[in-house]
Amino acid sequence: MKLGLQLGYWGARPPENAAALVAAAEDAGFDAVFTAEAWGSDAYTPLAWWGSHTTRLRLGTSIAQLSARTPTACAMAALTLDHLSGGRHILGLGVSGPQVVEGWYGQRFSKPLARTREYVSIVRQVLAREATVTSIGPHYPLPLTGTGATGLGSALKPITHPLRADIPIMLGAEGPKNVALAAEICDGWLPIFYSPRLAGTYNEWLDDGFARPGARRSRADFEICATAQVVITDDRAAVFEAMKPKLALYLGGMGAENTNFHADLYRRMGYTEVVDTVTKLFRAGRKDDAATVIPDELVDDTAIVGDVHYVREQVAAWQAAGVTMMVVTGRSSEHIKELAALV
Repeated sequence: MKLGLQLGYWGARPPENAAALVAAAEDAGFDAVFTAEAWGSDAYTPLAWWGSHTTRLRLGTSIAQLSARTPTACAMAALTLDHLSGGRHILGLGVSGPQVVEGWYGQRFSKPLARTREYVSIVRQVLAREATVTSIGPHYPLPLTGTGATGLGSALKPITHPLRADIPIMLGAEGPKNVALAAEICDGWLPIFYSPRLAGTYNEWLDDGFARPGARRSRADFEICATAQVVITDDRAAVFEAMKPKLALYLGGMGAENTNFHADLYRRMGYTEVVDTVTKLFRAGRKDDAATVIPDELVDDTAIVGDVHYVREQVAAWQAAGVTMMVVTGRSSEHIKELAALV
């Protein structure tokens, strides 16, 4: 089992202790550090800024949103950071949801699976640098032709030679088809709310992808980097209560009311009634009430909270379920050291 540090995306202001957390993770033997983006801070700038002070940690996006960059722009960022870090970049991608894609980026959300497949294919062409980069589309046609195009576009190769043609590409995925796609075309999966209780279901989805013709990886060399809240405490109930407001946001307010992939994920875990109630309350402006209806069992399904002995047992259970890296949120340098001692 490896450990990764999840810095996530920023709230109203940049976090004050991120540099210290990254330094502590490097000293403690963590394998990677990840950043994210929503509709505020971007994923790449903080990763490059704080990553420049490291020498060993892998530097990953978890996740960079497809609609934030064209495939070639994303590949440019990836090859640039990979050079600057000496070959330590992990490119984590995700489609986000229609609320962000259409509301923030002004792009169409339709056909996310097909868009992801085409996007990854173009990124790999750039990184391989074996020929000029082309795509027949329909989502990212290169060169652009047809109505509105000048007809002067040229198929190009990247000027910069990528340091690695095989920069790991991982996919943030929550549904069965998207997880299977990750297993088919990517090097790893980045689940945001992982439950070892559903490991058998996840394995069915992954095996579907591994079995497809031309699948890039097998289970033996495929990474599963699961984001997890890991807290060592003797007061589980208090920690659960502190976690519930953010869960209420993800279940009830993150995404459109009827298209929320996080909510769908918890419905698959058996919490449909809870999710529906949280959504109703949250969207009615009753955010505090939405948090209070979340049972401890729901929080416990995708987090590890307890004393040292319990946490060690659960980390072993996640590893037995197939997780290769636990991507944890660190509160302080001391918390980072505490977590490292468990693995």
